[in-house]
Amino acid sequence: MPYTVSVAFARDREYGFKFSDSDKTLFAPEQAHAWLDQEWQELDCVPTNPVGKVLRLDKVLLVAQYAGEKRFAENGEWAQNYARAVIAVLGRDTVRIDIAGHAVS
Repeated sequence: MPYTVSVAFARDREYGFKFSDSDKTLFAPEQAHAWLDQEWQELDCVPTNPVGKVLRLDKVLLVAQYAGEKRFAENGEWAQNYARAVIAVLGRDTVRIDIAGHAVS
């Protein structure tokens, strides 16, 4: 099965990542949650919910936002790991993260 993650910072600045079932570097869901939790802490992300509860979609969106466009433009290990984590955490084969629109679809 093919997996696709795209992260858009603006209409003309979108970064795509593709993987398949045979990709040995895909994360298990537990690994993905741990990776996103660690990045959340390292990036000093701030919850958008005034109560402080962080939903999966919030974590996916805010980690990308706080990490910044440069990491995705470089298409390095960090961006690849982020995309793999998103696939595993959300359990979807196609995910689009719209930073400017503050949406995950």
